[in-house]
Amino acid sequence: MTLYGRSAAEVANIEKNIYGYIRVSSKDQNEDRQLIALREIGVPEPNIYLDKQSGKDFNRPQYKKLLRKMKKDDLLYIKSIDRLGRNYEEILQQWRHLTKEKGIDIVVLDMPLLDTRRGKDLMGTFLSDIVLQVLSFVAENERTNIKQRQAEGIAAAKARGIRFGRPPKPLPENFHSCYQRWKQGEITGTAAAKECGMPLATFRYRAEIYEKSTLL
Repeated sequence: MTLYGRSAAEVANIEKNIYGYIRVSSKDQNEDRQLIALREIGVPEPNIYLDKQSGKDFNRPQYKKLLRKMKKDDLLYIKSIDRLGRNYEEILQQWRHLTKEKGIDIVVLDMPLLDTRRGKDLMGTFLSDIVLQVLSFVAENERTNIKQRQAEGIAAAKARGIRFGRPPKPLPENFHSCYQRWKQGEITGTAAAKECGMPLATFRYRAEIYEKSTLL
């Protein structure tokens, strides 16, 4: 059934404010994909809120602003469940706060089953809750796996002798002679470090590396 050529869903949307939420993990990431999806669905530009921040929690300025703005019967679009957040428990808690306490409808564009406008009966709510819990778990599990893979990759690289961080400064020209005199007991480590223009701890550290390199 339509009204002036509009579908029932479009008529329902006229009676409520429509919002969109975008999140990217860092300032370097591009939000265009999410922005295009929200524009295509008809979310007004002023009602699109964007955070360039990690999804580990919901302490995000634009999300908080959006939360204050929305009221009962408003509609919120997000591109995918991991754009809402990454923490499994907090996603579930926030979803229930929005839908149950504030009375807001949520639509996840990449997952049509997560559309609270549909299935308002007990069975529909039950199915939505199951899908949400599974997807939230998958989102957090993937984040954990990424961290684990990164840690394993770093450990493997270190085992191959790859060093991380800034490369050390080149040794001063007089380092070899100072090192030799120090090793032969002609000068103290403090004196050698002073002549090389570095702290004693740094001199000892560089001397240890230098000694190993000469033995190879």
